[in-house]
Amino acid sequence: MRFLFVFMAAGLLATGPARAEEPSRLLLADGGRTVLIRHALAPGTGDPAGFDLADCATQRNLSEEGRAQARRIGARFSRWGVQVDAVLSSRWCRSLETARLAFGADGVEPFAPLDSFFGDRPAEPAQTAATKARIAGFDGDGVQVMVTHQVNITALTGIVPAQGEAIVVEPDGDEVAVVGRIRFD
Repeated sequence: MRFLFVFMAAGLLATGPARAEEPSRLLLADGGRTVLIRHALAPGTGDPAGFDLADCATQRNLSEEGRAQARRIGARFSRWGVQVDAVLSSRWCRSLETARLAFGADGVEPFAPLDSFFGDRPAEPAQTAATKARIAGFDGDGVQVMVTHQVNITALTGIVPAQGEAIVVEPDGDEVAVVGRIRFD
């Protein structure tokens, strides 16, 4: 009997993660939604004073763990068979690198409304409105991915995501409705 219990427990552990991923996969299976991803792990907060958007060496960047996390995000989308119709990214290096490592260097579109407004709060209303408009205008068969920053996602959804976390949204009138969250740990 004890052997049977151990065997059954081992079987559950083997299928447990796949079963736990199923609701997240289903959020993306039908397409037509937008996936807001906070860039992968980048130690610190904000950016150094005087950083240059055109020079990654002056910015807060992904750690090696962050690069691995970005690759895991892409691998999960691939394993789930998610059709990705568009990948937009903040122009900050940590977001671009997350998008490129997860979804391939080709096809990542820098999209200024996704840029961090952490150091420029007056920019928030216009950037948020432009991002909402892009979400509302998406009508693909797959998903639209937007790699951005915590402040941008919080302004859109009220959620403070972890680095590398995804918030799945869809248009809801002039707003966006949150339909789920996905952790890629």
